[in-house]
This record gives sequence, structure tokens and C-alpha cells, in this order.
Amino acid sequence: MNIFKIIKDIEKVDGEVYDRLSSRRQAFSSFGSFGKKVAFAAAPIALGTMFKKAYGQSSGSIADVLNFALTLEYLEAEFYQMGLDASGAIASENRAFFTDVRDHEVAHVAFLKTAIQSMNATPVAKPTFDFSAGGAFPDWNTNPATYLALSQAFEDTGVRAYKGQAGNLVSNSGVLTAALQIHAVEARHAAIVRRIRGLKGWITNDERGAGMPAATQAIYDGEAQTTQAGVNVPSISGVSAAQVSEAFDEPLTKQAVLDIAGLFIV
Repeated sequence: MNIFKIIKDIEKVDGEVYDRLSSRRQAFSSFGSFGKKVAFAAAPIALGTMFKKAYGQSSGSIADVLNFALTLEYLEAEFYQMGLDASGAIASENRAFFTDVRDHEVAHVAFLKTAIQSMNATPVAKPTFDFSAGGAFPDWNTNPATYLALSQAFEDTGVRAYKGQAGNLVSNSGVLTAALQIHAVEARHAAIVRRIRGLKGWITNDERGAGMPAATQAIYDGEAQTTQAGVNVPSISGVSAAQVSEAFDEPLTKQAVLDIAGLFIV
């Protein structure tokens, strides 16, 4: 989920690496979407060139960033796999969707592990996860409603987390394009989960939505913003503040994402 930061850190230590791998757009074209569209066959060669040089010049900081991202991807992949394995977590009509989402997260894990190994570093071991969050969600794997609520929480977090790092990519249009392609798919995941739960596909003000536990409120804090780039949008559009909040989605800081994810790591 912090792949933006990963790519930016690599560019800082080796700004010309993309050009040596042909064009920047070509070098990252295979990272543009999830699941079956991810071209892993080409990834190890390209990543090996980039990460080995970055790692050698950064005293291990790139490996640390990659392992942080890997931990977050472990969390999501584990959540969907355990949900599919449980007998009562996912309603039958939603299994195909969650199988696809699981595969997307598994692809992320494989991508990050390959990247870390390509720079002669060791991928972090998968943590122990507690999706009950210490008992806050005791029926997360037996109650489809609870499972869907947690899925919404994770997906809405992911969308805002990607957006929180977008500003670091404005200096490189090729990398920014690839990151936005990934971000768009995350947003589609979130919208589908929300629609399954009977909600709008977007967030209104800072509302969690019906059925979302109070413990998830941090995911939605700040979403009621109606001033964009210094412009008070309701005043110029004639659109209500609530509708304007729906029209613009807000970023989450890295620390906020860490705080949210930490609730589910033992």
C-alpha cells in the first residue's frame, strides 16, 4: 500500500535507472494493474537492477521500506484467504468477488518478496494477525456482515493511503501513471464492497456508513473537507457541502495508516 514511497525512494538514489531499463513508461507498464495482468515474468530482472543499486547506496533503508509494505500486503492477503477458508465469513454470492480480491493481494505479496530478494535482502516474516482486533470483532470470520464491514475498512484505508503518497510522484510522469492505475483498482474494490453492503460507492462527509463499528472511525476522519486547493467548492458550485465531500476523496497520512493496521497485528 506504500508502493508510492518505495518507488520514490529508489528514484532518489538512482534517478536514471528507469532510462537504462528502456523508457520509464515501458519499464513500469507491467506494474499497472493487479492479478492476472501483473507480468511477474519480467519483474525480477527489472527490479534486480533497480533495487540492488538503491540498496547499495541507502544502507538498507530501501529494504526497510519494502518490508514495511510487505507487512501491510500480508495483512490484506491473509484477511481474504482466511475469509475464504472460513465456512461462515463470506456469503456464497460474494465468494467470486473476494477470490479475485484475494488474488490481487497475493500478487502484491509476491511482487514485494521478489523485489526484496532481488536486492539480496530478506523478506520479513509474515506477522501473526488478529482480525478480531483484540476482541473488538469477535465474529469476524463467522458473520458475513462483520466480514464485509472489515473489508470496507481495509479497502477504504487502501484508497486513502495511496492518495497520501501521490504527491511524492509528481516529478516522474511514468511512475505516477503506474501508481494511479493501481490506485484506481483499489478504489473500484472499495466501491464494490460498499455497494455490497448497501451503501453508496463513495464516502459522505466523515461518515463510516451503516453498520460500521466506532473503532473504524479513524479511517474516515478528515473526509468532510469541502475546500480544495484553497477553493471553497460549495460556494462556487451551488452543490451542498455533503455532496461536495462525496465528490473529493481525501488522503491518509502514513502514520494514520500504520495506526489503523496496527490494530490487527499481534
